[in-house]
Amino acid sequence: MKKYIAEVIGTAVLVTFGCGTAMLVGCDPSAGSGYILTALAFGLAIVAEAYCIGNISGCHVNPAVSLAVFMNGGITSAEFIGYVISQVLGGFVGSIILAIIFGLGGVEDMTGGFGANGLAGVGGNPIAGLIVEIVLTYVFVLTILGVTSKKAGHGSFGGLVIGLTLTFVHILGIGLTGTSVNPARSLGPAVFAAINGNTAPIACLWVFIVAPLVGAALAALTYKYLEN
Repeated sequence: MKKYIAEVIGTAVLVTFGCGTAMLVGCDPSAGSGYILTALAFGLAIVAEAYCIGNISGCHVNPAVSLAVFMNGGITSAEFIGYVISQVLGGFVGSIILAIIFGLGGVEDMTGGFGANGLAGVGGNPIAGLIVEIVLTYVFVLTILGVTSKKAGHGSFGGLVIGLTLTFVHILGIGLTGTSVNPARSLGPAVFAAINGNTAPIACLWVFIVAPLVGAALAALTYKYLEN
């Protein structure tokens, strides 16, 4: 049970700080500071949580990561289900925290939708969005599998590498899809955006659920082939 509680906390922190930063500073590619700050917020949130809950749950905080770990034999099917439920719950907890902060504080949401993902950067084309998210997730998850492999020997530097990689994929992806690579990170904000009258993120939410899972599965298959 403790590892599931850890996943709730970790995912809530990711959404609160990552999406919260996006809401506060905006993610317009032409305004470079907000763009970079958001990428760093997501990456640094993973660094912090990796060293906080990594020894408890592995700090997946992402159903796509849990799928890859499951495919590589790192967790059981029952654990996989528990991880996903915990991560989705954590995404909602993070969104609730943001709703309270931005609602009670009267702070303007510069993204217009709780930092939810969208397809505006790819002209609203879901196929382009799928490709972007599959590629971003593939690179992110492949890195995680390599860094956490017993053969890698990266030791205490693993969390830093993973966080920097998440920052890396955000730098390309924010202007295209807002960068999901994580269904739990996308679901909560999309639902809360809809509650606040912005239904656009919900309409394309399927892209940010399907693509990360496909990208993670491809990464798992690739790494299994390369490692063995």
